[in-house]
Amino acid sequence: MTRPSPPALTGTDPDATSSTPGPRVGYVLKMYPRFSETFIVTEILAREAAGADLEIFSLRAPTDPHFHGALSLVQAPVRYIPRVRRAEELWQRLRRAEEMLGGLPPETTELLLSADAEDAAQALDVAVQAHQRGITHLHAHFASVATTVARLAARLAGITYSFTTHAKDLFHSAVDNDDVRAKAADAHHVVTISRYNVGHLLGLGVPDDQVHLVYNGLDLQTFRALPRQNNGTGTIRIVAVGRLIEKKGFEDLIDACHLLHAAGRSVRCDIVGSGERADALAGRISALGLEGVVNLRGPLPQEQVRQVVAGGDVLAAPCVVGSDGNTDGLPTVVLEAMALGTPCVTTDVTGLVEVIDHERTGLLVPQHDPASLAWALERLSTDTDLADRVRAQARALIESTFDSRRQARALAALDPQPARAGVGA
Repeated sequence: MTRPSPPALTGTDPDATSSTPGPRVGYVLKMYPRFSETFIVTEILAREAAGADLEIFSLRAPTDPHFHGALSLVQAPVRYIPRVRRAEELWQRLRRAEEMLGGLPPETTELLLSADAEDAAQALDVAVQAHQRGITHLHAHFASVATTVARLAARLAGITYSFTTHAKDLFHSAVDNDDVRAKAADAHHVVTISRYNVGHLLGLGVPDDQVHLVYNGLDLQTFRALPRQNNGTGTIRIVAVGRLIEKKGFEDLIDACHLLHAAGRSVRCDIVGSGERADALAGRISALGLEGVVNLRGPLPQEQVRQVVAGGDVLAAPCVVGSDGNTDGLPTVVLEAMALGTPCVTTDVTGLVEVIDHERTGLLVPQHDPASLAWALERLSTDTDLADRVRAQARALIESTFDSRRQARALAALDPQPARAGVGA
């Protein structure tokens, strides 16, 4: 198994300062806030702390019943863009956009006809609001609907746009690679969150000078390394966090816990999250007689997740490539565990090998291999010398490469200068 050394982050020194005013950036997001997308909130907070002038356009109203405390710290106003229900609403927005923008690009009809009616209507709204509020650049997360709207809105308003790619928007059987290429070709720049993703985009034909690696960052004041103490019980305390979906590989984790339990080991595994496979996972736990051994904790606020992760002997992230091609890019919870001092066991898929250097910053196992996973979990929880080395080196990597201040500087350096192009430019 080849394990490349973790690369450095694209960007500048976090303490660097600049007297050049930045652009007014409008973040276009499918849904804000979203309980599982803490990395977006972290990014926005870091950019605001660095002086960025941001606004948020959300294409869907939030549906999550839980929210993270960090949301209260975001200063950017949030504007929810209504969805059209009738054809006449689209034409009303078109007329309003033409009036407010002082005309539309000559290719407007072709652009609107090439888009879904709902996306087109929301793009018209975003374009008008961007024009009214002096937004000079739009940035979307995920190369799907948010980028579709940002791309069209930017063209209508005569401004630039960019987007960040993650995982499902690249690695899923439903992804249209031609659409990704077209969006990248029109963008000012494309950001992605792992070297694996960079290679994928280059393989699609996106020019290498268009693609920029900027890892997701962490607020290291919040995620401080905590002193580790022996729990004194002899129990292997395993934690896992993520949506209960196929690509997280939690079935393999349950099977690994069964192997440890059957071998006479004392195990407690807490899985935090919610999702479509909750009932199937609960059934697997019951069928294997693991009630009280493996516990589905449901979704928890970030503050409680941090406590659960910090309290574990080891974090398991047994990610797999799903049957639909969906896979994780680089799960934020792995970075969080490394920052907190909880050793990680994960699989050798996608961008995970960029942060987990085997036996240096964590342990790597093959996907779909519960026996290897069980062995690695037990090893990290019982080999104190190995665990101590992993904690120290993992924390050092997080501090050098995944500081959210560096992420903010890197993103700011990619933004175009705040000069508005003419309508239709």
